[in-house]
Amino acid sequence: MAQKYRIYINDKVLLLTESLPKNIENYKQIDAEAFDMKILYTWIVKQKSKLFYVLCADAKLFLKTIVKSVVLVRAAGGLVKNENNAFLFIYRNNKWDLPKGKIEKREGTKEAAVREVEEECGIKVSKLDDRICKTYHSYIFKGELVLKKTYWFNMRCKGQNNLKPQKEEGITDVRWFKKDDIGPIIANTYPLIMDVLVKEKLIETVKQKKKKELDA
Repeated sequence: MAQKYRIYINDKVLLLTESLPKNIENYKQIDAEAFDMKILYTWIVKQKSKLFYVLCADAKLFLKTIVKSVVLVRAAGGLVKNENNAFLFIYRNNKWDLPKGKIEKREGTKEAAVREVEEECGIKVSKLDDRICKTYHSYIFKGELVLKKTYWFNMRCKGQNNLKPQKEEGITDVRWFKKDDIGPIIANTYPLIMDVLVKEKLIETVKQKKKKELDA
């Protein structure tokens, strides 16, 4: 099966893929041979288009090459579910988001994910479940191009409704949302968060919606 990786740049997607993307007419192709992440970052940000792709023989190896050329930041976070089947979201920088943060030295990904969720939301995680996925997000920090690699995990929480946003981290609100009530999240969140929600089937892709309509 052909591998592919998405790198998010603001609200744009850079797809590293071993096969041509579906709906290719919506994408702009970037030449793999002339690829330079530091140069292309600025160019992509200025483009009106939101979808870009690099066709490469080995997407994983291509991603490793990018990682070596920029500053890598490792982070971890979680999608927390309570006993009422509601999910925990934070509000930061005028967007709905999921709690996450940088992995500290000598800290494992799971340990960091739980710590960050507990610190940012003022809760106690009762159970750490399986890993959902990894996401990649590129941005400029202190004049340097950064690639943030975030590990996302499923988590459980019991009987904790007294949420406390970590204001020193810019979080102004923390709330539980039922699956049927996450419309405000979908309307105002980041593309990579949408990826996590799709993975966990909290929202449907266009393909899933069409299949449901055909099966009805």
